Amino acid sequence: MFSETRYAMNGGLRVAYRASPEGERDIVFVPNWFTNCEVFPELPSLQGWIEAMTSLGRLIFFDQPGTGASDPVEPGAMPTLEQWADSITAVLDDLGSSEAVLLAIPGALAPAALFAATYPSRTTALVVLEGYAHPERNDGLDPAEYDAAAVAVWGTGESIHVFNPDMPWNEEIRATWARAERLAASPRTIAVVMPLLTKMDVRAVLPTVRVPTLVVQHADDPLILPAMGRYIADHIPGAKHVELPGRNVYHFVEPWRESFKAVAEFLTGQHADVADDRVLATVLFTDIVDSTRRAAEMGDRDWHALLDAHDAVVRSQLTRFRGREVSTSGDSFLAMLDGPQRAIRCAMAIRDAVHTLGIQVRAGLHTGECEVRGEDIGGIAVHIGARVSALAGPNDVLVSGTLRDLVIGSGLQFDDRGTHQLKGVPGEWHLFAVTST
Repeated sequence: MFSETRYAMNGGLRVAYRASPEGERDIVFVPNWFTNCEVFPELPSLQGWIEAMTSLGRLIFFDQPGTGASDPVEPGAMPTLEQWADSITAVLDDLGSSEAVLLAIPGALAPAALFAATYPSRTTALVVLEGYAHPERNDGLDPAEYDAAAVAVWGTGESIHVFNPDMPWNEEIRATWARAERLAASPRTIAVVMPLLTKMDVRAVLPTVRVPTLVVQHADDPLILPAMGRYIADHIPGAKHVELPGRNVYHFVEPWRESFKAVAEFLTGQHADVADDRVLATVLFTDIVDSTRRAAEMGDRDWHALLDAHDAVVRSQLTRFRGREVSTSGDSFLAMLDGPQRAIRCAMAIRDAVHTLGIQVRAGLHTGECEVRGEDIGGIAVHIGARVSALAGPNDVLVSGTLRDLVIGSGLQFDDRGTHQLKGVPGEWHLFAVTST
C-alpha cells in the first residue's frame, strides 16, 4: 500500500519518507522524534486508523533528521526546529506536491506551526492532535529525572502503554512497539532529544498561523493537559477546538474513531484559500558602523566603491542562506528569511565577511508576522526588527527573545542583553546578542 522508502534532500541531510497512493489531498503525518517510516505504517496498532485516513487522501510518513531511516545530525548535536520544518518542504518538493494538510502528532506542533505560518499557501490545513506549544509538567518529576526515566525504558515498548492506557495491550503488541522504538532512535539519541522537549516554546508563533486549524484533545489525558490544547486553539486565529473523551496521548491507536470523525469532518468541509500576503518570517536589518564618518574621510568615489563591495557581500550571503533582499538605503539592508536559524547565521556571515573590507556592521533580527506588499514588507515585526537593530553595537548580531526561543538546540550561544523598551512597540522586550556557534 505504501511506497518503498525514498529520500528527499533537506540541505545536506536525507529525509526518509513513504507515501500511500495519491488521493484527493496530501496529508503529511508530521512526526515527533520517535518514528521510523520503514516500520511505522505497518504497525498492527495503526492499521485501522491508516485505512481510514487514506480514504481522505495520500498519507505521507517521514522521519525527522537524527531519527528513523533519515540521516543522523552531527554526533552529539540536537536537531533544530528549522531542520524539522525544512523536512516538510523537502518531502513535499520531492513528491511534487504544491500543498498539504499537516497532521501534527504529540510533540510535533512546533515544526508544523512554523511551516504553516511561513508557508500558508502550501498548507491546506493544520490538524493538531494532542498538542502543546510549551511543555508543562504536572507530575512532580524534575525534568532531568523525567528524561532519565524515558531513556531507561526506551526500546522496551512499555512507554507506549503508559502514554495510551486505553489501547489494547498484550505481549505481542508490546514487542512490536519495542522494535519500532529501537529502529526509531537509540537511547543516546533519546538522551540528546528529550531535554529539547522541555525547552521548545512556540507560543509566539501561534498568532501568525493563518490557515484553517483543528485542535483535537482528549479530556482526561494526564500528560498533555486539555488546557494545553485550548491554549493552542485560543491563540491561532479562527482555530476550531474539539475535546473528546479519553486518556490516550496518541490518536492513531484504539480508540481512534471519534478523533478521526472530527478530522474527516473538518477536512472534507469547505475551506477558504489562503494567500501569501501574511507570512511568518525573520526580518534582518544590517548597516555599516560609523558610515557617516567613514564616508567623509574617504571621499565620494572611494566610499561608493566600498559600498558596492559591501552590497555584493551582503547579497552573496543572502543568496547562500535563502534570504530575500527587500530594500537597501545607503549603507543599510532590510531582508527577510524563511528560517530563524538561517537568518542568524546569515547575519553572522555578513558580519564576518565585511571585515575583509575594513568595515564593521551591526545586525538586528526578529521573527514575526509580516505583511507582504508586492516587493515590500510591513507590519509590527518589521518595526520590532528595526528597533532591535538600532540597539545593536559594532559587530553585534542582536536578536529578540522571540527569535532566540525558536533556535533552541541549534548550538548558537547568546549573551543576555536585558530587557528594553522599543520605541513605538508596546511592552518590554528581552534582547540577546549571538556570541558563537
